Amino acid sequence: MFQTSGDKEKDKDKKTKKKAKAEESDDSESEKEEKSKKKKGKGKKKKERSPSPEIEFDDLEKFVMQPAPQGVTVKCRVTRDQRGMDKSLYPTYYLHLDNEKKTFLLAGRKRKKSTTSNYLISIDATDLSRGGENFVGKLRSNLMGTKFTVFDNALNPDRALPDLSNARQELAGIIYETNVLGMKGPRRMTVIIPGMSKDNERVPFRPKNDCDGLLIRHQSRRTENMIELHNKTPVWNDETSSHVLNFNGRVTQASIKNFQIVHSKDLDYIVMQFGRIADDIFTLDYNYPMCAVQAFAIALSSFDGKIACE
Repeated sequence: MFQTSGDKEKDKDKKTKKKAKAEESDDSESEKEEKSKKKKGKGKKKKERSPSPEIEFDDLEKFVMQPAPQGVTVKCRVTRDQRGMDKSLYPTYYLHLDNEKKTFLLAGRKRKKSTTSNYLISIDATDLSRGGENFVGKLRSNLMGTKFTVFDNALNPDRALPDLSNARQELAGIIYETNVLGMKGPRRMTVIIPGMSKDNERVPFRPKNDCDGLLIRHQSRRTENMIELHNKTPVWNDETSSHVLNFNGRVTQASIKNFQIVHSKDLDYIVMQFGRIADDIFTLDYNYPMCAVQAFAIALSSFDGKIACE
């Protein structure tokens, strides 16, 4: 499903799916037990969100760029800081592991005086400068705010070596489609990320110019070495009179920003999910083949105002 070559990789992928599905079935069994306990007990207790599994790393930059381990859901929390003079216009966003330690992973902030929406992503919560050592990536939108590209921290191809070995990589392309159901309907998203090699490494994607990037290639249907993902279509619920998705207790508040990203070949395998749990707090969970920078950048794009989509 995610590899770019051979039948062997497909077999590996099937095994991964089986693992993921086994985990899902375990969760559903525990949920059933919990429901039966609730029925027996007099008082109803609010279900707590399941924390992220134990994840340890020595090199933060390496970790946030690496795909999630296969069979492991990396569970995170995004907080939005709108305090201060200009924070309402330019909030700072923080990504932490959703566990007891609340391990810091990334910070992001919209750049001022940019023609288009432009977010810097850093591995230091206090250093969000373009020239700093902690800059790991950026998110850039088109003029309409409907398409976004995610880059790593390497050089613009205009300033790179002729062989582009030190040129920046594109990590993702994000497309928000016009709302077919009007103002209140769910948004439609397409996410394009580089494919995976047989060694489960991301295929480097270094376009020579903007006309050779992920979004243009996708538009012209040149999709080799690329993975196309979409947001899962919410189901209409008559009781709540709203579109709903099953986040398995990880999301607690309704919001147009809530979404799940899946591959068309396996709608049960959630590559990424994002949703609100408080006014300025959101959960973000991601699975293989996505990495933290890709997932965080996709979440940042959902905060941006999309005039043409809403």
